[in-house]
Amino acid sequence: MIINHNLSAQNTLNALGKNNSATNKSLQKLSTGLRINGASDDAAGLAISEKMRGQISGLKQASANAQDGISLLQTAEGGLDQTHSILQRMRELAVQSASDTNTSDDRQKIQSEVDQLAKEITRISNTTEFNTQNLLAGGLSDTFHIGANAGQNLKVSVTAMDAQTLGVAGHVAIASSVDPKSTGLSITSVSRGMKAAAGYEVTVTTSAAAAGTVTTNIQTATNAATLVIAGTSDEAFTGTVDTNYQVKVAAVDSTAATNSVTSISYSTDNGVSWTTVNGDFTTGKGVTIDGLRLEMTTAASGDKWTVGDTYSFKATASKTTLQLTDGTNNIGASIDAHKGDTSITVGDGLSGESVNLKFDYDTMMGSTSGDTLTFNVDHTDSKAATVNAGQVTTNATAEAGIDVSTQKSADAAITTIDKAINAVSQQRSQIGAYQNRLTNTIDNLNTSNENITASESRIRDVDMSSEMMNYQKNNILQQAATAMLAKANQQPQSVLQLLQG
Repeated sequence: MIINHNLSAQNTLNALGKNNSATNKSLQKLSTGLRINGASDDAAGLAISEKMRGQISGLKQASANAQDGISLLQTAEGGLDQTHSILQRMRELAVQSASDTNTSDDRQKIQSEVDQLAKEITRISNTTEFNTQNLLAGGLSDTFHIGANAGQNLKVSVTAMDAQTLGVAGHVAIASSVDPKSTGLSITSVSRGMKAAAGYEVTVTTSAAAAGTVTTNIQTATNAATLVIAGTSDEAFTGTVDTNYQVKVAAVDSTAATNSVTSISYSTDNGVSWTTVNGDFTTGKGVTIDGLRLEMTTAASGDKWTVGDTYSFKATASKTTLQLTDGTNNIGASIDAHKGDTSITVGDGLSGESVNLKFDYDTMMGSTSGDTLTFNVDHTDSKAATVNAGQVTTNATAEAGIDVSTQKSADAAITTIDKAINAVSQQRSQIGAYQNRLTNTIDNLNTSNENITASESRIRDVDMSSEMMNYQKNNILQQAATAMLAKANQQPQSVLQLLQG
């Protein structure tokens, strides 16, 4: 029996300390509901749990991003829904105007409504916004982050849906006015037009085709009228230009500069020559430049040249003029195809037969649309006449709706409006597909979030029933250890009894 060291009390005290620590941990777990309250509770589990928590918070925000994306697309789709309604009304008006039961006054009233509808389409395109972002004016290319990790994106694009892009804006402003340079010239409008500063009318029509064409028609007042073409020999030669003579210029593409004129070929037996202005052509027999081909064949007399086919070439970035000339007297048709000032010149020298020449000039008004500028030139005397139509740029702005002021234009407008309706339908279908994808994405994100949350909970959260059992056990052991410590501390008292005896 010893008194310096009470080993029983020491052991009991150690057990009591452990029970107190276990009881405190149980109390902490039960009060927080977490199995892991610090790294010491489960170091590996804590690391895994924190990584999962990052995934969970990312999935929640990705789901919110997708919801915002759906809201944006719904806003855009709402604007297109109204655009669809307007186009359907425009088509209805075009069908109405295409019937000759309507008078000119009736068609003007129909045209007025079409003009306002076209402006409303453009207004919707320019003002449909989400969080200050314009959705339908073009250039919208957003990226929605729809995942918890980097690179999990969805790219969404919406094209321009204004009246000009849809091809239902009829009139386009030009940079300068029409200015007749001499007498003997009249400019008439073949369809609904707008007044230029000089008081003459210019007709601007819009086509829904992907690209426009430049077309020049040279027509005489009567079929097979004769133009006097003086040659280089002693006697003059006569040439005929029938009503089918055309020069068609292919459209410029939307991404590059215009292509060069490439081909011209002809055959003569009497020295008739073609000269060019500001081009890469050369004169004389057998000239060939790829891309532009002009065929000329002799008539039965051998001295007449008949042009009756259609020829094509590509427009150049600079002015290209093709002209048929002679030494002293000439009646020439000059055709300019370029990006700058556009001009058509009909000249008459000292002699030659007067004829009526008609020029229909269609030029591209935009890089991707088929807008056309059309005007007529009627020249019946021997004086020179020049029409300068100003500079036509791709920045021209729509002034009115598609032309439905005549039976022919209204009939053509139906096809154009159908294409516009189809374009809006395609865009709405794409937006609908985006919405469906985002809806499915949200469902998937929520499912992933649920599963990862359950996994993280199993690692980090405490099992309350199990922990209550541990607490009760530790609490009983703590009380027992306290009681046993009191007993252990009483054991040295037996030594005093020995001393007293």
